[in-house]
Amino acid sequence: MKLGLSSYSLYSALKSKELDILQAIEWIAEQGGEHIEIVPMGFSLDDNPSLTDEIRQKAEAVGIEISNYAIGANFITSDEGQYEQEIERVLKQVDIANRLGVKRMRHDVAWRPIGEISIQQFEEDLPKLADACKRIADYATAYDITTSVENHGYFVQASDRVQTLLHHVNKANFKTTLDTGNFLCVDENPISAIKKNISDASMVHIKDFYYRTGKQDPGEGWFQTAAGNYLRGSIVGHGDIDIYEVIKVIKNSHYDGYISIEFEGMEECKQGSRISMDNVRRIWEQV
Repeated sequence: MKLGLSSYSLYSALKSKELDILQAIEWIAEQGGEHIEIVPMGFSLDDNPSLTDEIRQKAEAVGIEISNYAIGANFITSDEGQYEQEIERVLKQVDIANRLGVKRMRHDVAWRPIGEISIQQFEEDLPKLADACKRIADYATAYDITTSVENHGYFVQASDRVQTLLHHVNKANFKTTLDTGNFLCVDENPISAIKKNISDASMVHIKDFYYRTGKQDPGEGWFQTAAGNYLRGSIVGHGDIDIYEVIKVIKNSHYDGYISIEFEGMEECKQGSRISMDNVRRIWEQV
């Protein structure tokens, strides 16, 4: 297991210019992180090869790895032209991943609002989603990059839907970035879902949430699940997900790859990220 941090965890500091991405890499190394996952939020690598090179060089200089490159994508489009444009855009992102030196890349696949996420809609959209993923995975093969879908964005978030997409793509270099917290967004038990999908994971995110039932809106900082319950990001180990059991399942599966902390709580991002990494490192040794 190699523990590190998604740059997304430091998004508020990147957005405010308290840190730039190169300083973020230094900070992660100072906290004992073994890798950084690059998520281009708060900065952009599009048409910016010099920054891409600087990120790779900075990681090498401070002695940590770049584990994964994670970008957004949505292959639900209004027409065929936009569908092809989105695939071409993601293919260019694969080029950026290669320039970063990574061998793993997550791209999102689809997003629909909660009112449009039925299983019938998923089955209708599945052929086009699978075709896009196949084409991107095939392109990535030339770079020896494994692409992946995250359980993310309501529509392709439940464990069975992720597995169904993997089955239809059926490429050795197309797997899943498994986010241990995101299953709750579609009201799925995280432990059960992790057990289903961990064998297909190319990358693992550990995230924690506070959880409240939908009886009453808790107010600012919370968002709703597909079934109308409420979630708020927390420091890993402080929320309502059984992180001890999460880590036990991952460890017992013999997963030995990269684990990224994704902190999205209301606390100051550096403090929340540091405590989250410390907690996961400690719990990993205990279970």
